[in-house]
Amino acid sequence: MPPAALMLYAAGFGTRMGALTADRPKPLIPVAGRALIDHALALVPPGLRVVVNTHYRADQIAAHVAGRGFLISHEPELLETGGGLRAALPLLDADPVYTLNTDAVWTGPNPLETLAAAWDASRMDALLLVLPPARATGHKGAGDFAMAADGALSRGPGFVPAVVHSGAQIISPRLLEAVPDRIFSSNRLWDAAEARGRLFGVIHPGGWCDVGQPESLPLAEALLAAADV
Repeated sequence: MPPAALMLYAAGFGTRMGALTADRPKPLIPVAGRALIDHALALVPPGLRVVVNTHYRADQIAAHVAGRGFLISHEPELLETGGGLRAALPLLDADPVYTLNTDAVWTGPNPLETLAAAWDASRMDALLLVLPPARATGHKGAGDFAMAADGALSRGPGFVPAVVHSGAQIISPRLLEAVPDRIFSSNRLWDAAEARGRLFGVIHPGGWCDVGQPESLPLAEALLAAADV
């Protein structure tokens, strides 16, 4: 069954955005006339429990999503993605869960639907939505993982990256049992899943843009405009 809950990451400082995040959080930066967080929320199917984590300029995020039925997991100190997931578990109350970054835009098929169609709890602890580096607009670097023919993901010293993680995934909170720390990245969870042979990816057939730096804003808007033609 597909996840019943989604974790939306909106807590970071957005330091790579420079002056754009001096007085507002990165998820509220407008792209094509819509805040980044709203591009992400537009992907969420009806009936899904949504938890938004906050830290930097938390009051602005809370005010922006007020009245929409979303839950807020506020972090007095930044816990990173893995620690943020752990802190939000009581509100998520589900296994597995979706997680979705707010610093990207997608075109084409709904990424959450693509993940749900490929999810297989019998052999997966984490399923990442990925795409080839050539289609990873705004992304700097060759890639994040090597991907086998069956979708299994791997990485390590000397590996040749083949795919880029798009910031959308299905993940089992059971992986948190492998990490005792309170503040940590989701990379630790993927390492645990890979060690068990239960880390997989599925290719996003549409477009994607990483909106992590100011120069990515026109790239994201061009991608969205092309999709609307």
